Order: sequence, then structure tokens, then C-alpha cells
Amino acid sequence: MKYDAVIFDLLTALIDSWTLWNDVAGSAEAGMTWRRRYLEITYGCGSYRPYETLVREAARDVGLPERLGGELERRWPELQPWPEAHRVLAKIPVPLAVATNCSVRLGRLAAGRVGVPFKVVITAESAGFYKPRPEPYRAVLAALGTAPERTLFVAGSASDVPGAMGVGMPVYWHNRVGLPPRDDARPDHLEPTLDKLAGLFDRT
Repeated sequence: MKYDAVIFDLLTALIDSWTLWNDVAGSAEAGMTWRRRYLEITYGCGSYRPYETLVREAARDVGLPERLGGELERRWPELQPWPEAHRVLAKIPVPLAVATNCSVRLGRLAAGRVGVPFKVVITAESAGFYKPRPEPYRAVLAALGTAPERTLFVAGSASDVPGAMGVGMPVYWHNRVGLPPRDDARPDHLEPTLDKLAGLFDRT
């Protein structure tokens, strides 16, 4: 078998968090602007700062009420996995794990929405840094006890592609919304859905 484990980005690769952000913001345009600013803050913040704080700061920076950060947190249990996520993950015959850019509490809540067991869930809070810093990826690999070259990373956001590749992992980029690549990084697999993921595993 080519891979010994699979690590997933959670809030983009497995879960449709775009819809919730957009709904809380009031429109798709406002939601994208808000989330884009949040991502800019996480990329530059260095060591971990509370996820909820960054979300509120991002809202303020783009002219949205800071209270929307609290509204997003309150509605977190509404997050839904992509339609094929449970079916595809249930077919993967190796341990599954998550590396996600949020707090421990929200990460565990979101992971529970997928409906499959994860051997490891590492959040930015537990790792002490946000992706695409190497620390979260390395923390999951250490917890799994697998070599990076034999651990497939399933990215959702563009920054996860160079981030995971930078620690030696092959990457399947589930680019659902057609994001442009970051840093000219090219994944091993580029797909608009998760459907082809299970086919990468040889059960024999």
C-alpha cells in the first residue's frame, strides 16, 4: 500500500465552511472578503493567537461588525461536510487524521460533523501555530507515527499545498471552489471533489 495514513485539512477539504461564513456575513461577497482577511492574519500571526479573536479582527478590518465572530462561533454546529465526504472516507483502509486552523473546542466539534473516526485531531491551538507553518503538520505526523513521504495530505486551501509539501508529504488538493495556487506549488493530485481519493488506496 502506497500510504500508511491520510491527514485532512478540515474546514475546507472535508467541510463546507464557506456557506456558513457567507451566511453569517450576509452575502457571498462579504463572506469571501471577511475570510480572505482572516487568512491573511493567520499567515502572518506567528505563534497561536485565539482563533475567535482573529475572526473578530478580520470582520472589523473589512468593515463588518465584530459581533459576527461570535455569531459564527454560535452557529458552528451547523457546519456540514461535503456530500461525498463520509462515503469516501469510509472506504479508506488506513488511519485518518486532521490538521485544522482553529481552536481545540471548535476543531473537535467540526471533526465530529464528518461522521467518521479520526485517530488524531491537531488544531492550531494544540500545535501552537497556524498552518501553513510546519509545526501543525509535524505534530500530526508525530502523533500518527508515520513517515511524511508515506502520509497523504488532503488539502482544501491553497496554502496547505506548499505547507504540506514543505514537510515532505504528497498532496491531494480538493479544490472545490477553484482557488488559485499559492507559491506556484503543484500537488500530486488536483481534483474538484473527494471522489477519486479512495481509489488511490490498494487494498490488496
